[in-house]
Amino acid sequence: MKCIYNPVTDAYFNLASEEYLLKHFDDDVFMLWRNDKAVIVGKYQNSAAEINIDYVKEHGIKVVRRQTGGGAVFHDLGNVNYTFIGSKGSGDFRTFSEPILRVLNEMGVPAKFEGRNDLTINGMKFSGTAQCVYRDRILHHGTLLFASEMDDLTAALKVNPLKFKDKAVKSVRKRVTNISEHLPTPMSVTDFIEVVMRNVSSYSENAVPYELSEHDIQEISRLRDEKYSTWDWNFGTSPKFGYTKQLRTGGGNVELNLDVEKGLITAIKFYGDFFAQKDPAGFEELFLNQKYEPENIRRILQSVEINDYFRNVTAEEMMELFF
Repeated sequence: MKCIYNPVTDAYFNLASEEYLLKHFDDDVFMLWRNDKAVIVGKYQNSAAEINIDYVKEHGIKVVRRQTGGGAVFHDLGNVNYTFIGSKGSGDFRTFSEPILRVLNEMGVPAKFEGRNDLTINGMKFSGTAQCVYRDRILHHGTLLFASEMDDLTAALKVNPLKFKDKAVKSVRKRVTNISEHLPTPMSVTDFIEVVMRNVSSYSENAVPYELSEHDIQEISRLRDEKYSTWDWNFGTSPKFGYTKQLRTGGGNVELNLDVEKGLITAIKFYGDFFAQKDPAGFEELFLNQKYEPENIRRILQSVEINDYFRNVTAEEMMELFF
């Protein structure tokens, strides 16, 4: 088994590295890695409905879609991620979690496997796991909340579910905890990574350290740029969904209703008690088949005189309506 410590903290690169290792390596793989601040959404989720867009943008938090199912999770440098890759049928969620649980138990942390795919300490979640299969290979990965900023985690994933109507899988929020709070003896996150790597390697047959080669890095970087850092992958592949929001503006109540498919606005309608000089239908047409993303919506709003259609309504109020 190739044991890899990946020091890169770019979420786009690290999600790309998992796909690359899954599709191009024949050996079993165990990898530890960390991301700088990012929200990682499940393959089948509606990205817009899983994040607090304003908070994520304000704090420079990346949004990245992974290749496995399940719910959205928050990553920062206080969170350690692990990845197992092996032959199909080599394990289920519980089997792949056992090496991680063994490490923590030996450190004096009463961690255990609960429910469908959660690792918990005293009933509080510190890890969510997910899997995917490619041909005869399986990838299993999970988070290990070690010393994450809980305020960022909560704020980045805080969204009003009543605004969105879709069939995408929704994240189930549970009470969470950091591993560091349960250690008998304090340690740093880097020390924790070393202990986990040493322990998992020692219990694995034919475990050998491996560093990503220049060729590996080049191929992963290409996949990062062409897929994992793109709007098309992270937002454009979201399932079809409907969105509605009402806002009290300087010009009265305005309600927005949207349908979005593959990241594009396919239907849009405004309602309310506002006053208009021009028929809002002309305003609505500007957004049809446009990307549902803040930068694009702001660009469209800047290209038109909003007060012609919504008297005393500002561009910022419109942005608040859209997101």
